[in-house]
Amino acid sequence: MSKLIKSIDCCRGFTLIELLVVLLIMGLLIGLVSAVAQPDEKALLRVEAERLAQLLDLAATESRSSGRILAWTADRSSYRFWRQSEDQRWMVIVDNDLLRARALPHGMAISALYVENHRVSESMRVEFDAEGSALAFRLELSLGAARLTVANSPLGEVRVMPEGGRANAKFAAL
Repeated sequence: MSKLIKSIDCCRGFTLIELLVVLLIMGLLIGLVSAVAQPDEKALLRVEAERLAQLLDLAATESRSSGRILAWTADRSSYRFWRQSEDQRWMVIVDNDLLRARALPHGMAISALYVENHRVSESMRVEFDAEGSALAFRLELSLGAARLTVANSPLGEVRVMPEGGRANAKFAAL
């Protein structure tokens, strides 16, 4: 009989606690992977705001280097860049892959544009002068409850404003 008990002891399975620990670890790993795979609204909004700030800065630089006036226009869900031709007509930029027309991700919107602290109620438009002078502007991007502001100082710097605060004294007028 003692031989039978010894053979049962050596072939036992996992205990309930061991199984629960493994399930807990698997649950934590799955939760971590799903959180990383699907960014939250704030992260997605920040990526798009940074992209827009860099593109607006590029448009200002392109305007100064080419000697032509460029403009940015937007509706709630998309934006595009324009170049003024020699005969003073506005043409959508199609020959520059960076300044091409873009649609915002689903649910994201450009909710407001302020130029020199006045809300633009008509079409959203910002012009970049070839001489480098610029009006201070800020625009608000929103996705669900998350909101971010992209601002341009009178010195021409474009950046994403920190949440709930001002970047520095140069942007204080905004």
